[in-house]
Amino acid sequence: MAGVASSSRQRSRIAPYLMVLPALVYLAVFFVVPFFSLARTSLSETAGSVFMPTLTFAWDFGNYTEAFTLYRDQIFRSFGYAFVATILCLLLAFPLAYVIAFKAGRFKNLILGLVILPFFVTFLIRTIAWKTILADEGWVVSALGTVGLLPDEGRLLSTSWAVIGGLTYNWIIFMILPLYVSLEKIDPRLLEASKDLYSSTPRSFRRVILPLSMPGVLAGSMLVFIPAVGDFINADYLGSTQTTMIGNVIQKQFLVVKDYPAAAALSLGLMLLILVGVLLYTRALGTEDLV
Repeated sequence: MAGVASSSRQRSRIAPYLMVLPALVYLAVFFVVPFFSLARTSLSETAGSVFMPTLTFAWDFGNYTEAFTLYRDQIFRSFGYAFVATILCLLLAFPLAYVIAFKAGRFKNLILGLVILPFFVTFLIRTIAWKTILADEGWVVSALGTVGLLPDEGRLLSTSWAVIGGLTYNWIIFMILPLYVSLEKIDPRLLEASKDLYSSTPRSFRRVILPLSMPGVLAGSMLVFIPAVGDFINADYLGSTQTTMIGNVIQKQFLVVKDYPAAAALSLGLMLLILVGVLLYTRALGTEDLV
């Protein structure tokens, strides 16, 4: 009996490791190995022709210096666009998530379905649709010009705001859903108690709703900001040469110029910058309730 009990305890200790083993193998194959390959490429030198380049590992840290010097403007622009898009997503998504969580009643599932429905359409198709909507001869430009919000010969397409608008639209779903989940967890009796204590609606929002919804704000902000920084589709279709983002540069370096070390250096550097920003952001807001 003692031997059976000992064997059972040993299996119970091993079981958790066996359960996470597939995930660890997946991460090793599709994250760790490509990460080290990217790091090795970023420190290599290119030789041969443009059509058939060969890479030689040479600890060339100059790739990082050159890449971040040449494309400093695109990096700052990408972080700026992503930051503004994240703020806009938060401002637009919070009221909608609040209404779904507290006011929708039996229409909650219907509204959620309507929110999610457009995102069943391919990312690229949605972006091209916005290119059509914001075109110079489109009804949006005509309407804004009629009410005086656009000057004569003014345009929306190929501007910074068009790119930011595309980023906001394409990633807002990743802000709505975390906010909705956090708001739905709030006990309505807490709001009733704040009113019983003569708290005004703005004060209840600041002292009750906003603090309790911070896990959703944190999760949604990261889910929007991180992919928005590296996005290149919106800048390609809705922007111009003056609104190029770092994702466009990396794409061109990999697929057109075929300067793999520079592209790898930009990619790895961007990953590290985002990681540092996320760590600082999560430390500032706290992650205790982010579960």
